[in-house]
Amino acid sequence: MDKAAGLLIRDASESDHQAIMDVTLAAYAEYAIVMSPFAWDGYRQNIIATLEGDEQAERIVAEQDGVVVGSVLLYLAGAAFRQPEDAAVAPASPELRLLATPPALRGRGIGAALLEECIRRARRAGVAAITLHTSDMMQTAMQMYERRGFVRAPELDFHPAPEITIKGYRLSLADHDKL
Repeated sequence: MDKAAGLLIRDASESDHQAIMDVTLAAYAEYAIVMSPFAWDGYRQNIIATLEGDEQAERIVAEQDGVVVGSVLLYLAGAAFRQPEDAAVAPASPELRLLATPPALRGRGIGAALLEECIRRARRAGVAAITLHTSDMMQTAMQMYERRGFVRAPELDFHPAPEITIKGYRLSLADHDKL
């Protein structure tokens, strides 16, 4: 557990399920305006299905004053999860997914604290790198990842539709130690 500026980063409990769902859907709802209604509905359903069913993920939350204010899923190396096109993937490195902080709470270090916790856990697992996926519509997230030392890893990219590229990023933990 980590406490910084009144923020508690911890493993989620069963009682956090609805709060995680609410925080994640609030965080990703901003993309509904840049996606077609059909695409947004599919993306929203994928988020819900991921949160409902991924038992292999470590569920991590940020709590402030007894309220969940952020969440992330961390898949350890080899833990299988489904990508939007429904293909099963078992990453060679730990992968974080669905990092979420509601828009009204951004800029307070919540997302960065969750990201650092994922990095800490990956380092503790003794792996060389940690990965994630994002898209061009998530510019703020991409900037945060790049500030933390993540670099583009095009070999991790995938395409849920012909016109959509989900971009892979990787952080070498040896390089991160130097930051």
